[in-house]
Amino acid sequence: MFDVLKKLGWFFKKYKKQYGIAVLLLMLATVLEIIPPYLIGVIIDYITEGEMTRDLLIQYVAVFLGIIIFSYMLNFFWQYGLFEGSVNLQRLMRRKLMSQFLRMTPTFYEKNRTGDLMARATNDLNAVSLTAGFGIMTLIDSTFFLGGIILAMGFMISWELTFFAMLPVPVMAILIQYYGKLVHERYMRAQDAFGEMNDSVLESVSGVRVIRAYVQEKADEQRFADMSEDVFEKNMHTAKINALFNPITTIGTGISYIVALGYGSVLVANGDLSVGQLVTFNVYLGLAVWPIFAIGELINVMQQGNASLDRVQETLNYEADIMPPTKPLAVDKPHTLQFQELTFQYPTSKVVNLSNINLSLRSGETLGIVGKTGAGKTTFIRQLLREYPLGEGGISIDDIDLSQQTKEQVLDWIGYVPQSHVLFSRTIKENILFGKEDATDEEIEKAIDLAAFTKDLAYLPLGLNTLVGEKGVSLSGGQKQRVSIARALIKDPDILILDDSLSAVDAKTESAIISNIQRERAGKTTIITTHRLSGIQHADQIIVLDNGVITQVGTHDDLINEDGWYKEQYVRQQLEGANS
Repeated sequence: MFDVLKKLGWFFKKYKKQYGIAVLLLMLATVLEIIPPYLIGVIIDYITEGEMTRDLLIQYVAVFLGIIIFSYMLNFFWQYGLFEGSVNLQRLMRRKLMSQFLRMTPTFYEKNRTGDLMARATNDLNAVSLTAGFGIMTLIDSTFFLGGIILAMGFMISWELTFFAMLPVPVMAILIQYYGKLVHERYMRAQDAFGEMNDSVLESVSGVRVIRAYVQEKADEQRFADMSEDVFEKNMHTAKINALFNPITTIGTGISYIVALGYGSVLVANGDLSVGQLVTFNVYLGLAVWPIFAIGELINVMQQGNASLDRVQETLNYEADIMPPTKPLAVDKPHTLQFQELTFQYPTSKVVNLSNINLSLRSGETLGIVGKTGAGKTTFIRQLLREYPLGEGGISIDDIDLSQQTKEQVLDWIGYVPQSHVLFSRTIKENILFGKEDATDEEIEKAIDLAAFTKDLAYLPLGLNTLVGEKGVSLSGGQKQRVSIARALIKDPDILILDDSLSAVDAKTESAIISNIQRERAGKTTIITTHRLSGIQHADQIIVLDNGVITQVGTHDDLINEDGWYKEQYVRQQLEGANS
């Protein structure tokens, strides 16, 4: 049950001073709570014996007030320290998770559902945080406070009466331990179901247009209702076990009260106990109710916290597929880029995705990559971006293998515009500045002009300050592409990669963007993958990929003069252009 505290040992060690003071103050506060019931018994005995005087009553009232004020101060400080610690734990764990998410490669996200990751970053972190605050409090209350009350009842009143009154406690502890294990198992299942539902909701929201287009609203509602019902049922299974904790402690404490009143009355009648002592004993028994309840709460919180921490730790312990080199080599600028006998296969693929790629590209050259759908164009780009571990053969920049360079150094040279354009729910200006945060207004204007987006801004309600909405929903496909291109161009990268990034713009706009890139990027490397050959006719080198193999290499003029896929595609596109 207490495994979760061992697993969080690093955190308690880091905040040992804060937790030490908070726990010490909590213990002191519990000791103070034991004093008033004893004083009540003494006062009752004074009254029953007719010995209570005005001065004595004032003294006891003053002591009571002092204890109340001091306890209030102690409770404030220990609660502040303890629950501040739980918030700190949540903050640290959330930062660790976010850092892990940003470090992970596509393989990680292929294995983990987004909804489940969100559940771990929210519900599971809340459960872990609860352990570090409320869990520690219930631990002290169920051990130190309960122990203190039992000792007070035994030493100050009667060990015999205490023994019989506490007989139900071991039985309660055994039952609570058993039900605690059930809580752990059922809570894990409930959290997994919640993660699946989260993932389903994210998919539905992202694909709402497709759902509406195919009139699948009712089917999607039903699917969500079924998943929601599953989450409800699994949480109810957990709640049923949780609901058993209170009845167990209620029945146990009820039996203790019956024993205390029954046997206590006998002791009073025999003269072994005073009326005041019996009242004090029953007040102590009343105080013991919460610590006994706390045993159940403690097991519940610890089991849920342990289950949640295991889920979070599973994510944090995931090893990145691409590890940084132990002794990285620095390169000033990427003057040459070489692919030598590169062969690559995705971890989940059954076929080789790139085979024997040989290519050399110098600074200032433009490389065009074409081929039918699924030929390996994006896979080629992903190798340069280090999204997956390097395959056999090698990629080198200035004769230094990519594996000997840090990923950050390589990506710092690259401006990348992917096929699936990712825009953040911010303004157009903020999305462009993502490429260069300290860019001036002149640089922004230039990047927009190079991306042929200037005219479009005039039609947008707030120009550069127009909010693009979730994933750029308020913009057209072509506008999203050009904002993404502007974001890459404002960085002025040494290597610009356009991965089929002009597919949603018309031929005239495409021609304008290509001309701008040619003019402004003289002396810098550009790599373009495309299905429209018009976008790469100016390229210094064009490769044709087919099933991950380079089948043709040359310039545009070379390739249209030899039989092959490139010539066939060029003729077809020319005919389509003439017919349109």
